[in-house]
Amino acid sequence: MAVKSLILKDGSILVLRRRKDDAHRPDQWDIPGGRLEPGENPFLGLKREVREETGLDIEILLPLDVHHFMRDDGQRITMIIFLCRPLTSAIQISHEHQEYHWAALTSPDSFPPWVLPVIERLKKYRLDSDIT
Repeated sequence: MAVKSLILKDGSILVLRRRKDDAHRPDQWDIPGGRLEPGENPFLGLKREVREETGLDIEILLPLDVHHFMRDDGQRITMIIFLCRPLTSAIQISHEHQEYHWAALTSPDSFPPWVLPVIERLKKYRLDSDIT
């Protein structure tokens, strides 16, 4: 199982660019998160993953979506995407990524294609003005 975070701040979402030598999606933009340890609570695992990848502490607000997919290597993955907000502001990306930026919700080109339906759902709920 995997978890991902849409970290929303001032109408923008934090995105990270994977390293060029990444085995799964090299040099592509992604949102913070990753795999859970066996038996790990998804909420605690997401907070751990976000802290490891960005240095941020987050508040998890609500689940937004569940994805089921098969990786190129044949692994079946269930991934939960959560809406989050940052509790801290200093970002320090991990060795897994080469850069980051805050992508405006109005800039669909800035998001990985698989995230776009989740972004559209978020816009419908208009949660960005309620939580930032």
